[in-house]
Amino acid sequence: MYKEYLEKFYEVLQNTEYTVMKNEKMETVEYETAFSQLLDLFQNAKKNRKQIFFIGNGGSCAIAEHATADFLKNGRMCTVNLLHAPLLTCMGNDFGYDHTFSNPIELLGNKNDLLVTISSSGNSPNIIHAIHIAKEKEMKVLTLSGFAMDNQSRQLGDINIYAPIHHYGIVESIHNLLLQQIVDFIMERENRE
Repeated sequence: MYKEYLEKFYEVLQNTEYTVMKNEKMETVEYETAFSQLLDLFQNAKKNRKQIFFIGNGGSCAIAEHATADFLKNGRMCTVNLLHAPLLTCMGNDFGYDHTFSNPIELLGNKNDLLVTISSSGNSPNIIHAIHIAKEKEMKVLTLSGFAMDNQSRQLGDINIYAPIHHYGIVESIHNLLLQQIVDFIMERENRE
């Protein structure tokens, strides 16, 4: 009975979809291709000292905060923390919750910086607003989403990871696992553990 949860997790992980924007069209790619492009995306950001912003709400916020720390400490990348309570509540209070991430990104983001959005539904208004601002600033966007296949985030990113299930725990676990894999492989490429 309990093992079924892990079996479902593995099934969804196996069926997770990866899309990339190519010539203004979304193209589905295999895991190996997507992962290679993801590693290149992060390593280019690192090499060029670009900022990396991880954002999310609720459980996805916890994943984003964890990634912010791991990619800084272990990946040795320039991550920016937009997730601490004083900043979130300031932005939410002064500009409305839908702009908690877009306003700081508008102030801090630069061309070719990287925005990583983590949203189980892929439809959170504050995430969507942040993506639009990032695109206006010519930043790169990686989205991690789940639930509905046609969620808004998935339609907007340069690279998109989509977990095809309507289940918070499984979607969030897949997002966390894949982000951890990225930073682990970056360390491996650099011969560090």
